[in-house]
Amino acid sequence: MNTSTATFRYHGTGGSLFGLVFVNGLLTILTLGIYSFWAKNKVREFHYSHTEMDGDRFAYHGTGGELFSGALKASGILIVLGIVFSVLTALLGGDGSPTITIAMTLTFYVGIGLLVCFAINNARRYRLSRSSWRGIRFSFHGDSAEFLRMMVKGALLSIVTLGFYTPYFQNQRRAFFVNNARFGSEPFMYKADGSELMGEYIKAVLLSIPTLGLYWLWYTAFKHRYFWGNTTMRGGRFRSSVTGGELLKLHFVNALLVIFTLGIGTTWAIARTQAFWCDNMALHGTVDWAAIQQRAQEAAATGEGIADSFDVDVGIGM
Repeated sequence: MNTSTATFRYHGTGGSLFGLVFVNGLLTILTLGIYSFWAKNKVREFHYSHTEMDGDRFAYHGTGGELFSGALKASGILIVLGIVFSVLTALLGGDGSPTITIAMTLTFYVGIGLLVCFAINNARRYRLSRSSWRGIRFSFHGDSAEFLRMMVKGALLSIVTLGFYTPYFQNQRRAFFVNNARFGSEPFMYKADGSELMGEYIKAVLLSIPTLGLYWLWYTAFKHRYFWGNTTMRGGRFRSSVTGGELLKLHFVNALLVIFTLGIGTTWAIARTQAFWCDNMALHGTVDWAAIQQRAQEAAATGEGIADSFDVDVGIGM
């Protein structure tokens, strides 16, 4: 057991990522899109294998076949729901009643919202179950029903308060994702009530017009520092050093890189972004890595498939 600082580093380059994306694109075209699932998986493997913490790199164990199978199951679920909705609309709304039409439309969107919540929770379960560091797998144990209740409550309160409940809602989601995550036998912990986020959120709202919305980057940087600063595991505490100015510079340079290369520089922008977040992240404290044991978890990729269908990205972190 030792007291130290575990730093993060990203070794990927825009050139190597461009080569991978280029080959993936060709194979996706030649297979009429079928290879896209394997392409997505290879990109994930690339990012994981080029991300290092404390001298050792992460690994991703998912497969393109799992994503393909998950997408097929997700498509089946969406098709069944579409058929059910169409039949109910024909039976109940055949007379063209505006009330029934509005009710059916609202029911449809509520159903989609519930499905998205299911997708987010289960996609995170799948993604973490396929992630490892030093041979130890991560896992996620969040309950879908609990997550759904939190999301419904948070969304309603955010609407009623004209958005001012948003910081607390963001904090609750963060707590749910972190407190239900494990690294082997070791749980992650998050303790914060979100009150400090509120002050920064109000400041961002007030400064939106004077700064043409740019101050939201400072809020994003503060939120990142706040979230990670309140995340711990086995005597270690994460620290983020991201600032609003650095985030603005990152986005500005990335935008120029993409625009002036007519999109060719996108992979370089992605590599710069990955390196930026890693360079500003560290784990401080005493961590007994040897005491952490493997805890395998089975998880299907169905939630991942549904999330992709609605263009919902759960990210690779917490």
